Amino acid sequence: MNEPLPLVADTLGRPLRDLRISVTDRCNFRCSYCMPAEVFGDRYAFLPRAEILTFEEIERVARIAADLGAHKLRITGGEPLLRTDLPSLIARLAAIDGIDDLALTTNAYLLPRFAAPLRDAGLSRLTVSLDSLDADVFRSMNGVGLELERVLEGVAAAEKAGFSRLKFNCVVQRDINDTGIVELASYFRGTGHIVRFIEFMDVGTLNGWDLAQVVPAREIVARISAEMPLETADPNYRGEVARRYVYRDGSGEIGVIASVTAPFCGDCSRARLSADGQLVTCLFADSGSDLKSLLRDGTPDAELARTIAQVWQQRSDRYSEERSAELPPRGSGGERIEMFRIGG
Repeated sequence: MNEPLPLVADTLGRPLRDLRISVTDRCNFRCSYCMPAEVFGDRYAFLPRAEILTFEEIERVARIAADLGAHKLRITGGEPLLRTDLPSLIARLAAIDGIDDLALTTNAYLLPRFAAPLRDAGLSRLTVSLDSLDADVFRSMNGVGLELERVLEGVAAAEKAGFSRLKFNCVVQRDINDTGIVELASYFRGTGHIVRFIEFMDVGTLNGWDLAQVVPAREIVARISAEMPLETADPNYRGEVARRYVYRDGSGEIGVIASVTAPFCGDCSRARLSADGQLVTCLFADSGSDLKSLLRDGTPDAELARTIAQVWQQRSDRYSEERSAELPPRGSGGERIEMFRIGG
């Protein structure tokens, strides 16, 4: 079956298919690769409430994106479960015509309380950020000493609520958590869940990114396959971020996201909406397009839709491919939007 023609496409022919929506810039973790504690301390000034999009405004942008061809929504943060009354937003988004996949990424620390309400509201899928099963490494990486056990309780709550196929994202950093990747893969093997191992990326400018800390995807796969043999699998759909590998004994699969060593910009169909209403067309962008002003000045839907379409049609982003062509990179490349503002 042929894929339908896109309603809107960028300068490289990439359709708008996915919208990632950040509902808050706040997080209860301080992971070094996203919100290092030495930068985001007690005095850090997060967005004031008045600057954050309301649920009505988020729903409006999501409806217009769906009219332009987006069929997947992902709720992110910061940590999205910190946003008050989040299940009510999920219910609004689940009711949008054309949206057939509604997902959320969380660190799962608050999931014991929210898993069932999110499922009842219409959430389709959950992705849990989990960088280690070693309690000491986990406490160190989350930057605030929070316990692994609470996250695993959140996973259990999600399973009980009916999320039968969870995804787990592990950002792999050499000499920090890379010795635990086989353990993490083994722990979820045979459960129906999928662990996705992510190369440490140079998102933003505050995470101290160092190419020496990047564990290449091929090395990750080789380490796991040496213990539990793997073979490649076809992508589930065009533009799938993770490369799939299945266990040869049929006990499940893993994924690897190789944005550094094997970029996949060519099939990128994702736009991002920041908590303060910036439409961002690349994870590595240095700025976005202001939609909040339009949402709050009486701009009609038709004009808002034209603006979003024009932003996408002018898009030419392919940062990962350009960066990969000059590894090791010559410099920092200037300021970029931090990951916690657009949800990764």
